[in-house]
Amino acid sequence: MAAKTVLLVDDEEIVIGVGRQMLEKLEFAVLTANNGKEALDVYKNNQTEIDFVILDMIMPDMGAADTYDGLRSINPAVKVLLSSGYGADQKTNELLSRGCCGFIQKPFNMKGLSEKIEEILTSP
Repeated sequence: MAAKTVLLVDDEEIVIGVGRQMLEKLEFAVLTANNGKEALDVYKNNQTEIDFVILDMIMPDMGAADTYDGLRSINPAVKVLLSSGYGADQKTNELLSRGCCGFIQKPFNMKGLSEKIEEILTSP
């Protein structure tokens, strides 16, 4: 079976770096984007390879809601795991109610990340 591919979207380089290392240890291929606009470009160009997206809630210019809407316009069935350094709030819950697959709080660890990914990949 081919390796699963994840698009990791975060405006903090340290999160991209650590996240990439964790995901690669979990045997995922990793594409990255530093903001919402870049995420949409990367997703549009690689959507057939990307199995799911880890999306930071708070980014400059284009936040998670607009980025999620853009991803859904490209692929209505996109699987998105929201991530934030803050706990789940009203914006997070609103996105979850609109179809995001889950939420993970940063900093995440290997076990928590692995469990959330398993939930997403096994959900219909």
